[in-house]
Amino acid sequence: MNVEKLNDDFAAIAEKINELDDMDYSDERYDDLEEELHDMEDAFIEEFGPELEEAIALVHDEFCPDNDVLLPIAYFAKNYIRLQRDKEGKYGYDVEFGEGVPVEVDDFPNQEVKLVLVPGPTRLLVTVGENAKQEAWRAK
Repeated sequence: MNVEKLNDDFAAIAEKINELDDMDYSDERYDDLEEELHDMEDAFIEEFGPELEEAIALVHDEFCPDNDVLLPIAYFAKNYIRLQRDKEGKYGYDVEFGEGVPVEVDDFPNQEVKLVLVPGPTRLLVTVGENAKQEAWRAK
């Protein structure tokens, strides 16, 4: 897997997600932008889907084996927080607590636990309530 291309393509998707999230449904550009996002997601899944699904399955096996593994785009956030640029000039990203796919984790009973894919670099985070984030996987 070309990790640099994965990171670049995912960062472009994150920017498009943010642009769409900042836009009102009544904006005349909304539908076109949404179509662009879906095309980007389709190309992303076609190129990186199998590897990402395998990584997500490994995380599920470790943290939440009773939950179904979904398509990677299901783990995308509804909005990404753009961080500072790295030494190569690429932005890093984070997410607010509450983003991602809810899962049941035996180690955290009665707590909201979610899995979310984040770019810059591409990684899968496990969030617990509004207290903890842990990187469960990183593309290498």
